[in-house]
Amino acid sequence: MELILAVVIALVVAVAVTSGLVISGRKKKQLPPAEPPSTTPTITAPPAEPHVGDEAETPREEPRRTVEEVTLPAPEAPEATAPVEEPVAEAPEIEVPEPTAGRLVRLRARLARSQNSLGKGLLTLLSREHLDEDTWEEIEETLLTADVGVAPTQELVERLRDRVKVLGTRTPEELRGLLREELVALLGADLDRAVKTESPEDVPGVVMVVGVNGTGKTTTTGKLARVLVADGKSVVLGAADTFRAAAADQLQTWGERVGARTVRGPEGGDPASIAYDAVKEGIAEKADVVLIDTAGRLHTKTGLMDELGKVKRVVEKHGPLDEILLVLDATTGQNGLIQARVFAEVVDITGIVLTKLDGTAKGGIVIAVQRELGVPVKLIGLGEGPDDLAPFEPGAFVDALIGD
Repeated sequence: MELILAVVIALVVAVAVTSGLVISGRKKKQLPPAEPPSTTPTITAPPAEPHVGDEAETPREEPRRTVEEVTLPAPEAPEATAPVEEPVAEAPEIEVPEPTAGRLVRLRARLARSQNSLGKGLLTLLSREHLDEDTWEEIEETLLTADVGVAPTQELVERLRDRVKVLGTRTPEELRGLLREELVALLGADLDRAVKTESPEDVPGVVMVVGVNGTGKTTTTGKLARVLVADGKSVVLGAADTFRAAAADQLQTWGERVGARTVRGPEGGDPASIAYDAVKEGIAEKADVVLIDTAGRLHTKTGLMDELGKVKRVVEKHGPLDEILLVLDATTGQNGLIQARVFAEVVDITGIVLTKLDGTAKGGIVIAVQRELGVPVKLIGLGEGPDDLAPFEPGAFVDALIGD
């Protein structure tokens, strides 16, 4: 029994020893041989930045290049684009003004206010059965109210008195004929009212337009250009009004409408220099007429009036001035006569342009201003339209005043 137990113990010990040897052998085969320690330090690369869309992961090594190794892409040639066509400004359409012959007759209705006040008023008074002193005083008052002026009024009343006595019977037709004759005589039917645009020398005719602010001077200059073009003249405009804002633009617009060239300078520039250049340009272009619009000046400003004289002297270096037109506002009445006197002292006025005559009952101002200056009214303005400037015709004017 003890022998059997000893044998079993011996077998167990033998199995345990055998198992230990097998396990020990396996462990020795799996261990790598030991390497000697390295003296070179290990450099760890910085972690790579995660790319867009990558999930967080262990940084991986990526190839890196120095600045010298990096080559930039060649710039791409710009794509050829079609040239942009700039809009071409269209030239304004050139207008053909209506003929000036008989223009006053066509515009006679514009004198309706003066007709009712002066013409019809006189005919009514003269048609009374008894022309006593009170009636003649009313006739005189009517004439004065219409701005005929004191001296012309007294002269007209005396002539009417004498002729009515001689006439005896006074039918409406006879009275109208009588009044027409006397008014035409006062206006001066024999005066030369043509605007002089022909120079005695081989240069264009030169017309200078003067006047105070607010009379419609620049507009009148533009309308006068239309009158001359309608009569077959070629025109150059000189924008010598450099003190009023947009005056040169306004005049240039008038010129473009009829194909007339405008010579202008900087705002605030020397008016005399621009006037000189305008005449020079007119000579170069062989134009028929040069129209010079001067700055509107207050007749009470001595310096400005002296400058107007300078413009005249500079222009005359090319040749004589053929016409100096004074623009007056008919609505100013007797104040316009004061302006006229002062301008006449500075430059030799050769003609009058009466504007805004359609807006006043004072048609007699035509007679008064002619008597004051001794120069004729050559043009009258009867409206705001471009062709409402008419050559003055005494007979047609009186017919418009007293009616048919």
